[in-house]
Amino acid sequence: MEPGAGPGPELGAVLEAVEGRGGGGAEAVERVLAWYNEENRATFIFDPADEDKRKKLCEGILNILEKDTKTSCQVACLEALRILSRDKKVLVPVTTKRNMEILMKLAKLDTVEDDPLERVSEFPVIVEALKCLCNIIFNSSVAQKLSLELNLAAMLCNLLQKCKDRQLVDDIKCFDLRLLFLLSLLHTDIRAQLRQELQGVQVLTQALESSLSVRWTEEYKAAEDRDRPPLSLQETDCAIEALKALFNVTLDSWNVHSKNESHQFRYMAAILRHCLLTTGPTEEKTEELHSNAINLLSNVPVSCLDVLINPSSQEETDIKYNGMNMGAIQILLDFMEKRIDKGSSYREGLTPVLSLLTECCRTHRNIRKFIKAQVLPPLRDVSNRPEVGTTVRNKLVRLMTHVDLGVKQIAAEFLFVLCKERVDSLLKYTGYGNAAGLLAARGLLAGGRGDHWYSDDEDTDTEEYKSAKPNINLITGHLEEPMPNPMDEMTEEQKEYEAMKLVNMFDKLSRDELIKPMGVRPDGTMAPLEEAVSQYHTSKQESSDSD
Repeated sequence: MEPGAGPGPELGAVLEAVEGRGGGGAEAVERVLAWYNEENRATFIFDPADEDKRKKLCEGILNILEKDTKTSCQVACLEALRILSRDKKVLVPVTTKRNMEILMKLAKLDTVEDDPLERVSEFPVIVEALKCLCNIIFNSSVAQKLSLELNLAAMLCNLLQKCKDRQLVDDIKCFDLRLLFLLSLLHTDIRAQLRQELQGVQVLTQALESSLSVRWTEEYKAAEDRDRPPLSLQETDCAIEALKALFNVTLDSWNVHSKNESHQFRYMAAILRHCLLTTGPTEEKTEELHSNAINLLSNVPVSCLDVLINPSSQEETDIKYNGMNMGAIQILLDFMEKRIDKGSSYREGLTPVLSLLTECCRTHRNIRKFIKAQVLPPLRDVSNRPEVGTTVRNKLVRLMTHVDLGVKQIAAEFLFVLCKERVDSLLKYTGYGNAAGLLAARGLLAGGRGDHWYSDDEDTDTEEYKSAKPNINLITGHLEEPMPNPMDEMTEEQKEYEAMKLVNMFDKLSRDELIKPMGVRPDGTMAPLEEAVSQYHTSKQESSDSD
């Protein structure tokens, strides 16, 4: 009976066929499993009443897979096992050393290093076996521990090397990379093994380079073919899986200890630059590709990120600044603005790119100046508040008062670094009210600048800003028409009465602990008013004594 010809067998009948009680041999098994697979292709929630039957079905399938059987039957068995392994509760009988070894053998993970992948007919079996291992390892902590014991990561790296430059094995490569991603995510010892023993960074970087079809014109500079077509879906998926696995393996790579490590990360950064300039088959896939590239760039030591802005040659018509090609930086800026415009999931979607841009601007002068020219151009129209409008500056200033502490901190830090960590420059673009949180946290409420050193080139104010500056409200950061002074028409007695009335109101609020008067310490941090005044007088006395 062919799938789609009528109602299929019940789970009990499937189990009976798999255990060999129904007769018919491998053909019958293949037939009933084809039905089961078709019926449950999109099933992720299973009936608890059938749990024991499904456990027995898993065991029966693995018993068949242990024997030599034809390829089509192996594929049907593995597809069924993949569906069943979506349920954590049936994995207890599956996650044994014997059963893991059966699946590893079918995935060609037990072959010697120089044994090539040549039998194309076996590829579907390899792919399905890898998919089963992905599900089982993701859902079972026992399988994760067995993976370390069975040295699965080393075998996956070996298989990955065999997939190099072979179009027919893209699916194998993709699920090999996905399995390495899962292992490095779920088991810290395997992550360390990949980094230290298996040259995981080099192996995964080569897999990424192969997926993107990078061609080099010189060291750390890939060819930019403007007419090249977008990546295929398979190529994009392979690149994404490689990026995710590399992210895990390079999590603790902030300090470069050797010249070889520095070369490896600069080489990786050059590939990631190429990745940012590459598009996928759809807009969604392109965004996913770029998002994972940005996550990985955050792990690259910032000293190695200068390769993102290679010197621009004469024939290149890409975005330039001071003779440097800024195409990749522009992609990062566009990505950041797109994530801001989404208006949700800022912590996961926006903070990685903001953190990356902040570190780039802090370390690389050309990047900072290029980004500042776009994000904080010279002020001309200051009639609106800094947070009102549709420019990138307006959007970032709005984030400075976001409810998520992490989001508002990184948005404020980014703008602060663009202003070379000078308080007066930041206040000019944001207003004191929006910047107060950052300044309080950094102890800069009294003014000054941050700890990082920047070049001494000064900002140039426009004539429009200079003429408006005397009437700009420092708190709101925008131009306000002069307001009439309500005290102009008061007598001295009325002024004194209103002043005392205000003092009494504050005194009552303070005594009832509805407010707590605060002051700024000499070091620029906030403190209760009495403490701040006391420290101010002490500081003044010490200064006087030293004179």
